[in-house]
Amino acid sequence: MSDTSTGAERRTHTQLRAIFPAACEALRPFFDATTQWEGQSHEHLAYLTLREHFPELSTQDVFIVVTTTRRLFASGKFPALP
Repeated sequence: MSDTSTGAERRTHTQLRAIFPAACEALRPFFDATTQWEGQSHEHLAYLTLREHFPELSTQDVFIVVTTTRRLFASGKFPALP
């Protein structure tokens, strides 16, 4: 059981959560099935692009965002473009 009556935010990495949607959009081309090369994603380029777009992220945060985005694409849960 947890005490939710205080209304305090228990989740961590609030900065990472705030930029996650924009980061996923920046990484979309690297995990889109239509842009794969020989059936492989361009994951190595995703790391470089994320560092360029969000230089304030630590190496660990970049890894978290890239692997989470890859997992969302692989599971088909990544939202389609409008």
